[in-house]
Amino acid sequence: MEAPVNTVGIRELKNRLAHYVRLAKQGAEIIITEHGRPVALLQSLQDVRSPKSQEAQLAKLAAQGRLTLPSGPALRVKRVRLKGDAMARTILEGRDDKA
Repeated sequence: MEAPVNTVGIRELKNRLAHYVRLAKQGAEIIITEHGRPVALLQSLQDVRSPKSQEAQLAKLAAQGRLTLPSGPALRVKRVRLKGDAMARTILEGRDDKA
């Protein structure tokens, strides 16, 4: 049995968002229109075959129960370039000194 498809305008979606999210969670595809023209698709993460962004890929894995997303703002680590010997060389030298 194929999942039902619903079409909804942006205003109606905004007014009844919880209802349409519930339908999507149950397997329905919700086509969102703007001035009668389709512009987006709301569907369950379970049904997305290959999410494009890293965030969507992680969200799909979380929806499948394969990982737990952190709560609160995500920690962003800034890459730092250092001058001198490569870190791997420094680590290996430290190991040699202990042997």
